[in-house]
Amino acid sequence: MLKGRKILIGVTGGIAAYKTATIIRLLVKEGAEVRVIMTERAKDFITPLTFATLSGNPVLVNSHDVETGRWNSHIDLGLWADLFLIAPATANTIAKMAGGIADNLLLTTYLSARCPVLIAPSMDENMLKHSSTTINIETLKAFGNIILEPASGELASGLTGKGRMAEPEDITEAIRNFFAKKKTVSRSAGKKY
Repeated sequence: MLKGRKILIGVTGGIAAYKTATIIRLLVKEGAEVRVIMTERAKDFITPLTFATLSGNPVLVNSHDVETGRWNSHIDLGLWADLFLIAPATANTIAKMAGGIADNLLLTTYLSARCPVLIAPSMDENMLKHSSTTINIETLKAFGNIILEPASGELASGLTGKGRMAEPEDITEAIRNFFAKKKTVSRSAGKKY
């Protein structure tokens, strides 16, 4: 189902970043080509080496390589991808996406992407329920993004509630379903996909 699909994954600075390693492993196992963009804060939770090893591609953090000056084009990344998954998506990144703020490579790529975007929020329950976060998520939905509903359970804070990033298997299944639905729509329109 995912063979040959180009999936760009954005990783933000939340504890659930460790789950993204499993998502990458599952997608690559199904034949997808995966590239990863991390925010600087994401590196506090998991290393780029982990994602580079699992994806088979270099991980990008900045708009350019500080040693060589090589440009990492957010435009090219946005055009390359068939799908852009942001997992985990913190309240901070969700707010910036909703407000059109482009202060890192992940956000500039999001704003220039022409492919569908799936967002997997991850945060404490009170942050998720806060009015500003609720409005930001609704704004992202209005922009046409797909929100993968967070799960309930034990949170990093030690509290129990809603806000856990969806499990890697559930996110992978959502990606499979997305492409299956897109394939069905394309066939019914008489287009090759």
